[in-house]
Amino acid sequence: MELSAVLSRAQRGVDAPGVQVETHISNGLPAFNIVGLPATAVRESKERVRSALLNSHFEWPARRLTVNLAPADLPKDGGRFDLPIALGILAASGQLPANALRQREFVGELALDGDVRPVSGSVAAAIACSRESRTLVVPAANADAAALVPGAEVIAARCLLTLCAWLQGRAKPARVQAAATPPPVNYPDLSEVRGHPLAKRAMEVAAAGGHHLLLCGPPGTGKTMLASRLPGILPELTPAELLEIMALRSAATAMPGDEGYRRPFRAPHHSASAPALVGGGNCPRPGEISLAHNGVLFLDELPEYPRQVLETLREPLEAGEITLSRALHRITFPARFQLVAAMNPCPCGFEGDRQRSCRCTPDQVERYRQRISGPLLDRIDIQLRLPRIPASQLLDSSKAVEVGDGSAKVRDRVIAARAQALERQGICNGRLAGDRLREHCELSAVNRRYLEQAAEKLRMSLRGCERVLRVARSIADLAGEAEICKPHLVEALAYRQLQA
Repeated sequence: MELSAVLSRAQRGVDAPGVQVETHISNGLPAFNIVGLPATAVRESKERVRSALLNSHFEWPARRLTVNLAPADLPKDGGRFDLPIALGILAASGQLPANALRQREFVGELALDGDVRPVSGSVAAAIACSRESRTLVVPAANADAAALVPGAEVIAARCLLTLCAWLQGRAKPARVQAAATPPPVNYPDLSEVRGHPLAKRAMEVAAAGGHHLLLCGPPGTGKTMLASRLPGILPELTPAELLEIMALRSAATAMPGDEGYRRPFRAPHHSASAPALVGGGNCPRPGEISLAHNGVLFLDELPEYPRQVLETLREPLEAGEITLSRALHRITFPARFQLVAAMNPCPCGFEGDRQRSCRCTPDQVERYRQRISGPLLDRIDIQLRLPRIPASQLLDSSKAVEVGDGSAKVRDRVIAARAQALERQGICNGRLAGDRLREHCELSAVNRRYLEQAAEKLRMSLRGCERVLRVARSIADLAGEAEICKPHLVEALAYRQLQA
């Protein structure tokens, strides 16, 4: 048989459109041509495939080879088509039975010695294969992540020679299945943070309602330490959330790392560019906000980020997704994250500090704070000032020092509050908007007048009033109350300290 067809998958964001790799061997001078809108990395596969076949003890047909990647109008990128191209050549030249390739899809990059190297987008390919009820053959390094997809049948390929032995029926398949029970995940514990009872309470409220948080205080007050404890008080990942996270990690890199079942905690440096933060490239890849999906995005030294970079966060904070438009692509990535930002109160960092005097002029402080736009600040539900903790409290190792509840107890309260919100409205309180916000955050006449007076005094925008309502709803859920009362509003207003 001089014609073969092998099924594979391209990568387009978190989707994996199907590609049919057609191989034809014809008479004529020896040549190897790849058509079907291949990128440079795909065209270079000619040399990788040839060396891999020869070093795996297969014959290279000294004839005219034509490989077509269909559909022809879909851009193809990366080395993911090396493996299906090699199998197509073997099937077309009669070295591999063609029926062994049916109802199976293949992705993988080949090394010169025939080893199969990992590729990006393996989870998206497994999702698409499971819908088609086909078996997916992926590199062994990608197999564990792809096996997380419910209903997916995944085969791990370590090298071309052993894979062909399985296809010929001379070896057992290396099937991979997800673990029945996910391994336990250890996060930094909230009890390790000394002091800051108000900040700990604010983090609990933020976790219960999925609210964004801004911490402002002098250097060394524990802002970063507090932020790193937020993933540990969030509920455990559901299978659907884990699958979304793994698909995004797989789309960003061929080797997602050892994050495993942990909630994402992304902390990009303040020198990060806008494409690094929101995603980009000729073939768009997810940025930090998408890699923080279902987790936490921590931006330390918030005013040090370029203003045009921070402004790109405004739409994702509201919509929970980001759409990247390019000449050949228009891709939407999910980006529903919890933003935790930290900043100093002034350029020197000691404005309002009782122990050290501030060296900044009022104009310098104003210019520093104006690096964060009002519309962006208005989208952050909880805004707190953190005082400096006395050294005696930090260094005291006696049990008399109050450290507060640990992450496990706080997480239990957060889970109960979220369960109450999901039963009532189906989503977290931080995502309430429009009629649903008015329905589930309805106030009595007295409480409505109180909030109106507070909004007028603090000059809050309509969005700011809605943020206060959402936070108050989360506080009421933590208290197990069905209605929002005045103490809940008072506490929610106390979390708007930077705009008071």
